[in-house]
Amino acid sequence: MRPDDLALLRTPGVPTVSPDGRMAVVAVTRPDPGDDAERSRLWAVPTDGSAPARPLTPGPRDTDPVFSPDGRWLAYRGAEPGEPAQLHLLPTAGGAPRRLTDAPLGIGRPVWSPDSRRLAFTARVPQVDRSGTDRAAQPPWLVTTLRWQADGAGVVTDRHSHVFVLDLPADGEDDGTPPRPRQVTDGTADDTDVTWSPDGAELAFVSARHARADRDLVRDVYAVPAAGGTLRRVTDGRAWCARPAYDPSGDWIWLTARLELGADGLDVVGRGATLCRVRATGGAPEPVLAPAATDRGDATPATVLAGGAAHLGVRSRGAVELLRVPLDGGPPDALVDGPFTVHGLAAAGGVVVATVRHDRSAGELIAVTPGRRRLLTGFGRALGATGRLHRAEERTATAPDGTDVHGWVTVPGGPGPHPVLLCLPDPLHRSEGWSLSVDTQVLVSAGYAVVRCAPRGSPGYGQAHARAVRGAGGTVDADDVTAFLDAVLADPALDPERVGVMGTGYGGWLATVLTGGTTRFAAAVVDGGLTDPAGLVGTSDVGWWFVDQYLGADPPRPVATTTPTLVVHGEDDRRFPREQGVRRYVELKRRGVPAEFLLFPGEGSDLGRSGRPRHRLARLEHLLRWWARWLPVTPDEDLPVEVVDGGPPPAAGDSPFAREWRSPHTR
Repeated sequence: MRPDDLALLRTPGVPTVSPDGRMAVVAVTRPDPGDDAERSRLWAVPTDGSAPARPLTPGPRDTDPVFSPDGRWLAYRGAEPGEPAQLHLLPTAGGAPRRLTDAPLGIGRPVWSPDSRRLAFTARVPQVDRSGTDRAAQPPWLVTTLRWQADGAGVVTDRHSHVFVLDLPADGEDDGTPPRPRQVTDGTADDTDVTWSPDGAELAFVSARHARADRDLVRDVYAVPAAGGTLRRVTDGRAWCARPAYDPSGDWIWLTARLELGADGLDVVGRGATLCRVRATGGAPEPVLAPAATDRGDATPATVLAGGAAHLGVRSRGAVELLRVPLDGGPPDALVDGPFTVHGLAAAGGVVVATVRHDRSAGELIAVTPGRRRLLTGFGRALGATGRLHRAEERTATAPDGTDVHGWVTVPGGPGPHPVLLCLPDPLHRSEGWSLSVDTQVLVSAGYAVVRCAPRGSPGYGQAHARAVRGAGGTVDADDVTAFLDAVLADPALDPERVGVMGTGYGGWLATVLTGGTTRFAAAVVDGGLTDPAGLVGTSDVGWWFVDQYLGADPPRPVATTTPTLVVHGEDDRRFPREQGVRRYVELKRRGVPAEFLLFPGEGSDLGRSGRPRHRLARLEHLLRWWARWLPVTPDEDLPVEVVDGGPPPAAGDSPFAREWRSPHTR
């Protein structure tokens, strides 16, 4: 993959399925470097594979589609360039979509009532008008809490998220005036993850409204009458809760929860998010799957209940498997396993539809019915036709204390030995083992062998593995990375004398630790990384607890290095703020170490994935320039995996995803 292949990238989101199970709809996003914007529109996909996917809306930013229970409507979020997303309604029988809201800061994903006559959503409610273009003329923020900012949203202390209900006009009574949403929650807490009770009388949502809400990580499920009124807390104030959904009886709410957070409510390291249930009348969440062995990994915004079962994606050794868990207590069944990442899912009419990725695919839709799995789309065929997508190979190694370390090596074509880049993409939060990594594909196409691994702290390897870094980040996980690198460098296709390291997010901290303890690396890249733990406390949107929990109460200081380093950062990064990058860069320059600082205006922590297309392109080009300077590739090493003749793109059935999907990993 070359940097300009970004324009070919097509990434499907979380699907929705019509009540009869015949049609799926999904938003597909693509970067548009020409207009420097992300484009997305909705696609309709027959679940029986009888016809190819077809575009349903023109965009430019249509996302989060949801079918109404009666199948007559499709609600979704739509946004014009530079504007926040608003609620739109499209009749499934044909006709033009209609915009229903004008929320100042946009709305969250819509959720249908059981009678298909109402929609619930969350939206931030501004307490102060900050809509002017002259930011310097705005009034100051008065901050009185520890939680006052969020990456991607900025300062949120005076614009909390609350639950709204919108009543649709009765048939034949639409006079063209948009209906007015009704706000049903308020206060100084953020409300998220709203869902309806089966009778439509009540809404459940997630919020932190207890006395210590500003000082712990507990989030509870609350309920409120759909017409508005007194809130009641459903869960018992001891767990981190998310994604509630009532079962058909209305007696139970199924949810995702992190349990056993300790007396201070902060013991979250390695606590997997597992499937639980709680009585709708209130109580403690009961785990349905073993918390020590389960960590939910899909991006579906609600717990999917259908056909007498809950469906969810669970992390497993770099993959995200799709599980079906019977509500009556029967054993779970893996609907998708093997080297795949289930990103999102929906179920209705006896069909489960999932967006599934692997190491050479940004995602396709598959349909699962009893006894059959069917590939439905070929969104990635144009990118696959370039011949510049490379397959990863699994490897294992043993750490000094005997711990197994799992990882992947992706090697370019040509005879080798190839220069090696150890890439550490924030192992605590982003498992990229079996999903497409643009960085990996671009670097391998440029002639580098890319080494990635899952050190202790990574999800999907059990709770003991994940909790090993509690208060010890940069120790056992750094040992794991070093052991894995040493083991794979025995491969004659890799050159042990030409090695670089690149770390993103928390992976930037591991890169900082590694370069401080050795001179083996020709150069380093620290991308939006943690480099100064003491400076993170109080400046990050999570930093007031993150350092204590992951690195300890007395965090280590960055170790001096002589390794040439490129520091990359988004100007508006609030997860690991730009000061982290600035301090690392200045420290290196003061000591005479070759260093550069690449700062992207207006970008947050997810620059490499969701930044403006031209910034993403520029970032990749700068990475290649940096590595060409310090770790040059000889001409015969710069070869693609396979050669294509420039003919028409292959059909969906001949795409790299389809070839992988036909492997024995799927039964």
